[in-house]
Amino acid sequence: MANINVALHVQVEAQPGKEEEVAAFLRDGLAIVQEEPDTVAWFAVRLGPSTFAIFDAFPHDAARQAHLAGRLGSALTERAGELFAQPPSVEQLDVLAHKLP
Repeated sequence: MANINVALHVQVEAQPGKEEEVAAFLRDGLAIVQEEPDTVAWFAVRLGPSTFAIFDAFPHDAARQAHLAGRLGSALTERAGELFAQPPSVEQLDVLAHKLP
């Protein structure tokens, strides 16, 4: 079983009329994180009609920082003005306990 010590919680609010575009962007993000062996868990979720979040987990901070600087993080930053009503909220978390299959 993977060791998980740190995580990220990223929340975004879609610009009016861009909700489905944000959902598609997040779905497409899965292919990118599949290429990141140290991204142990990754979830893109819809919290409300226009509110979305990403939760992902890593074994150590270096993996978390590599993910933030990677392709998905860059794409998120690059498209933020186009898709989001405000800049993404990014929280770096410490994982206290976890259960994975």
